[in-house]
Amino acid sequence: MRLRAVGPCALALVAAVSVLPGRQAADTVATVTYSEADRRQALEYWTAGRIRQAGASLDEGATPADQKVWRGPRIASIGRLFFVNDKGEDSWCTATSVPARNHSVVLAAAHCAQVPASPGNHHISLVFVPGYDKGAMPYGAFAVRAFTMPRSWETDDAYDVAALVVDARAGRRLADVVGTQEVAFTGRPGGKVTVFGYPGTRPQRGEELMSCTATARPSRHHAQEVPCDMGGGASGGPWLAHFDGARGTGTVTGVTSYGNDATGDTAIAAEYLGPLARQVYDRAQDE
Repeated sequence: MRLRAVGPCALALVAAVSVLPGRQAADTVATVTYSEADRRQALEYWTAGRIRQAGASLDEGATPADQKVWRGPRIASIGRLFFVNDKGEDSWCTATSVPARNHSVVLAAAHCAQVPASPGNHHISLVFVPGYDKGAMPYGAFAVRAFTMPRSWETDDAYDVAALVVDARAGRRLADVVGTQEVAFTGRPGGKVTVFGYPGTRPQRGEELMSCTATARPSRHHAQEVPCDMGGGASGGPWLAHFDGARGTGTVTGVTSYGNDATGDTAIAAEYLGPLARQVYDRAQDE
């Protein structure tokens, strides 16, 4: 089962989004943009109070023992990605700032922005809050102006990776404010990784950054997996290889996608970051 983005607050909103014209029909990457009015509305919608309430009434079960609240240095490049989903609910995922020519790209799971196999059905009111911790938003919120995804995700529910492009805030671009985590497109498991996310399990309910360290392995049902049972809200969270706990830095080798499948496994899974993920990332760098 895919790790779902979570959120209980229903609200019916409509946003105007556009798929950029001029791409070839065989293009493997799709791009969705949000208007200036959409982005302004998103920042107005996600007040500090609404963000704090996003997980308050959730009950995703108790946080598993293999997950720990991150107590090291603040990792400003990782944060919560808030949005209103296709059911009109306040929801969130986890996302990560990565190096880019435009200094404005975050990686997440594609299902954090686009309903799979449902062309045109995008989430709305997307904002990225880096370094979020128990209501504190030390760098504010960055509105998402565009995202790129595999066309196979949009049409066929295949390859759950997206790159989101955010607006500058107070004239400063995201990477210049919060830094980045390196990313590697090797197309294979990342070895020993530290997985981060903001799961909706209690008592944290998305308010604290959680981590779990394990060795990534090929998955029977997906691409790569780790035996960490993170709940909804951790979707899109980075799998960091070569992680330096003293500095809070590593290399993204996957983003959380699936978990808790029908076999009863407690693993979570991610796509391999290979050539298609690289195309998605490269397209976002130029948006």
